[in-house]
Amino acid sequence: MKSIAVYCGHQFGTDPDYARDAANVGELLAKNNIRLVFGGGNVGLMGTIATASIKNGGDVIGVSTHHVAAMQEPVHEGVAVEIVDGVNERKQRMFELSDAFCILPGGIGTLNELTDIMTMQQIGESKKPIFFLNTNDYWNIFGRILVHMQHKGFIADMKDYDIQIASTPEDLIGLILKRNNLVA
Repeated sequence: MKSIAVYCGHQFGTDPDYARDAANVGELLAKNNIRLVFGGGNVGLMGTIATASIKNGGDVIGVSTHHVAAMQEPVHEGVAVEIVDGVNERKQRMFELSDAFCILPGGIGTLNELTDIMTMQQIGESKKPIFFLNTNDYWNIFGRILVHMQHKGFIADMKDYDIQIASTPEDLIGLILKRNNLVA
């Protein structure tokens, strides 16, 4: 995994730990020579992770839409930001540029991106892994929804999904590096 798409909020949320962890993930990706693919904006957690990666010498590429780009400026003058027509094209391009996906706290857009990747895993169109950063148990409720869907017969087996969960940025990078067979 040389390139990871990070899906996260374009806002900061109510917990300052979200921004702290986003900055740490950006730094750790850069220090481990893993390219960051992100939504291209300079706001919220999205801007935080990109800025941290850039400050630590990371390779960063953004993918945005014409509509979003008109509302937000690119994160940094040194960041390449591809501009595409719409959200679906943006998700497809981020998928193409990435070997895996990291999910940080976020809102509807983050959830949409996540469920698209999970759907692709379910039907066999993708084998790219998903890594959650579960800062302060942010994603626990999503996990409960998945369990509920499974109990009600709408998800046959969670083994259809390649998902790993970490509580800290350090644990997250550890999972990624282990997956890359870079550490024992």
